[in-house]
Amino acid sequence: MPEISIVLVEPLYDGNVGFTARVMKNFGFDRLVLVNPCALGDDAIMRASHARDVLDSARRMTIDEVYREFDFVVATTGEVSKSVCTPTRMPYYTPAEVREIIADIDGSVAILFGRENWGLSNAELERANLICTIPTSEVYPILNLSHAVGILCYELASLPRGTYPLAGPIEMESLYRHIDAFLDLIEHPDFKRDNTLTLIRRVLGRTKLTTREVSTLHGLMRRAEWHLENKE
Repeated sequence: MPEISIVLVEPLYDGNVGFTARVMKNFGFDRLVLVNPCALGDDAIMRASHARDVLDSARRMTIDEVYREFDFVVATTGEVSKSVCTPTRMPYYTPAEVREIIADIDGSVAILFGRENWGLSNAELERANLICTIPTSEVYPILNLSHAVGILCYELASLPRGTYPLAGPIEMESLYRHIDAFLDLIEHPDFKRDNTLTLIRRVLGRTKLTTREVSTLHGLMRRAEWHLENKE
């Protein structure tokens, strides 16, 4: 079963952090991570109610540490891309679809939730393996932070046990650096570079590569590099 952590990125209100701890415990989750949170005072404690243990055991991490440590990162957003030509917030998946995608992961999974006023930045979203959005009414689409967490926790509760280990963040970042260097070798246009790398992260991120699969992709590129460098 994936080890799921709920990550709140720069939450603004300690009451929302307390409510998040409470709804996490409602559905059996106890791993809370806080990235540069607001001060947590009596309101957080009161809102957490009987989930004070989840609140007290919350880890403090930077966003870079989150991306380095977790095997798979799902970033949530209320604003999605309108076209595949802008891949930062696309493709996106519903919480139910995310459940199916991560169900067989035997590793650590982080579910990121952004700031109450403007969510996650493009830079934070671009590094994610998967983008998730909650279908809401166009009349009033904005969810409270803890409500959004509750919907994800509901969908992810009682996941079946995982069956294989994923390639970790170190292996995946090494692969992305190799692909970046490979784009140089094939003279990929500079103006397409950022979108291309983002799309590659999206495609490979949601495929849940194993260590052996990552090694195979490295090997294929090295073989292609050898032929390109010795084509004469």
